[in-house]
Amino acid sequence: MDITKELDIVVHSFFRPPQPDTNIQMEVGIEESLHIEFEYNKSCYHLEDVIVGKIYFLLVRVKIKYMEIQILRREATGIGVNQFSDQETLAKFEIMDGAPVRGESIPIRLFLAAYNLTPTMRDVNRKFTVRYYLNLVLLDEEERRYYKQHVSLIFLCLLPALS
Repeated sequence: MDITKELDIVVHSFFRPPQPDTNIQMEVGIEESLHIEFEYNKSCYHLEDVIVGKIYFLLVRVKIKYMEIQILRREATGIGVNQFSDQETLAKFEIMDGAPVRGESIPIRLFLAAYNLTPTMRDVNRKFTVRYYLNLVLLDEEERRYYKQHVSLIFLCLLPALS
């Protein structure tokens, strides 16, 4: 008989963010059809911080229906073949509805305090990991999805929220 029991795990880990924290710049593209650059102000965020960024449309030959930013949390427990992973979408934030034109830029401001976030945890006792990802998702009129992911560090600090 298999018995499964689910327990909450609590880990406290206070630390200062790595310095200096630089801008993140990434590109999404489909050859000869779509080229987008996007940047976030940093890669390391406090639990109550604000994600600030901008998206630039350099080439648009695809009819985009909408664009959104997602915050994903991935948890992994166990070791090796006994490792269990779970992914949860914590937030979906629509930043554009309709087709953009070449040269257009869209500002981003996403307040993290509104979401149920926990600090990033890396290999706690080599058995537990929590990571967060910022996922930029585009959907075209033919229901094709284009996306780009970036791992982000969410931290809990003894200092007040940094801006």
